[in-house]
Amino acid sequence: MVNFRKIKTEKTVDLLIDFTRKEFEKSGFKKGVLGLSGGIDSAVVAALASKAIGAENVTGILMPYKTSSRSSVEDALKIVEMTGIDHKVVEITNAVDAIESFNMEKSDRIKGVRLGNVMARVRMITLFDFSSANDALVLGTGNKSEIHLGYFTLFGDSASAINPVADIYKTEIFELADFMGIPREIISKPPSADLMEGQTDESDIGFRYADMDRVIYGLVDLGLTPEQIIETGEDPHLVKSIQKRIITMEYKRKIPITSGYRP
Repeated sequence: MVNFRKIKTEKTVDLLIDFTRKEFEKSGFKKGVLGLSGGIDSAVVAALASKAIGAENVTGILMPYKTSSRSSVEDALKIVEMTGIDHKVVEITNAVDAIESFNMEKSDRIKGVRLGNVMARVRMITLFDFSSANDALVLGTGNKSEIHLGYFTLFGDSASAINPVADIYKTEIFELADFMGIPREIISKPPSADLMEGQTDESDIGFRYADMDRVIYGLVDLGLTPEQIIETGEDPHLVKSIQKRIITMEYKRKIPITSGYRP
């Protein structure tokens, strides 16, 4: 197996808080806003931001759809209580359903995926509109694992001004959450974008984050070839699947793609 990196949790938290504080100072903004899903990533970012710029300057927006889990809203409110940040609830059902009724055929085999993308983009519209109205920077919550796997919606949950956890693997997010005192029920529940009932990240992708992170780390950070990683004892199917996702999803990490032409 690939030896996954070991982070110094307290030092990492301090560095991320310092990074966030300095980015706000450089930009001249005093306030931040993020989407609070009730999941572990947004919980960690909310906690980091509250320490970096003060809880009174952070707003978490809960944006449930009609199929969203009630527990997701409850868990998001636990983060509000824990961190002391402000919060608002914006129901996105009408906006999403208007787009669905306009542009989606009932027979579309990827309707569920498309609907999830619409939800993610409506949520980001909401955040950026709040940002504009309140002079607040939008904080991203996507982790390194999701970014390299392409497990995000372009111009949806991938859009932000500052993302403190973009270089932190999903398995490391759990370490940070535990250190920062995120409620145990949030840490222990299966990671999910909560776009559809019963959806989980790992069921969508087909592998556990603990396994995927080792392979991503080997390919991206260590620069190992797939063959070298397989020689460590990793499952060949896992390795080849992750390598394929990293390659095919590169376009999502480099938007917009330009020619680089110089006359």
